[in-house]
Amino acid sequence: MSDGYVNSSTEGGIATIIFHHPKSNSLPGHILRGIADAITTAGKDPGTRVIILRSDGDKAFCAGASFDELVAIEDEARGLDFFSGFARVINAIRTVPVFVIGRIHSHCVGGGVGLACAVDIAYAHSSASARLSELAVGIGPFVVGPAVERKVGAGHFGLLSATPATRRSAQWCEQHGIYAEVFDNVEALDARIEAHAKELAAYSPEAMADIKQVMWKGTEDWDALLIERARISGRLVLSEFTRNAIAKFKAEAAKR
Repeated sequence: MSDGYVNSSTEGGIATIIFHHPKSNSLPGHILRGIADAITTAGKDPGTRVIILRSDGDKAFCAGASFDELVAIEDEARGLDFFSGFARVINAIRTVPVFVIGRIHSHCVGGGVGLACAVDIAYAHSSASARLSELAVGIGPFVVGPAVERKVGAGHFGLLSATPATRRSAQWCEQHGIYAEVFDNVEALDARIEAHAKELAAYSPEAMADIKQVMWKGTEDWDALLIERARISGRLVLSEFTRNAIAKFKAEAAKR
């Protein structure tokens, strides 16, 4: 449990995938693999009509890449393998033949923004701000970038990328297409997600699978594209700038 977990369950055609890590739901490699595998497995189950992706706890929805894992990367091959985990999750969401609903209960950072943008429909709490933080540690939102750009457009993706210290409010995210709706309390958020999931579970799975393909048209090259982007991040994470920046962030967090 101290290393985090990914749990999944299915009831009434609704598969719920829950991930958690004690450090603000950050994403080490095994959590990324677990999420991707759970999504793929749920999609292969003929009884699955819709997937809900959420995280546990009442703090961050997802704080992005695990700093502990980033500092442990010793060469480009290991860097590629780690960042490919984000590619696997995004591509699992993209190719699974059912809609994926995201429950964004609080703020998301870096790769967490990528998850919020990758899901087909994201419902969020009013506290769910978003910040693409990667540039601040010398990397860049390379792997999650296509998913973010697909939702907000090239101009706003560039803005998010170039302002890594700026949190965009949940209302900003709703206005720019990241969130479908924003709710002032968790009860209303969960009620909306439950109602929409039950609605989708009653529809034709064949029709929904075809709609999903139409929605993601133009992303057929992402299997290769996201791995190439992971290669860039895997190289940059070895830089002295990144090592120093992560050490500084960890030191500041330890003082809090």
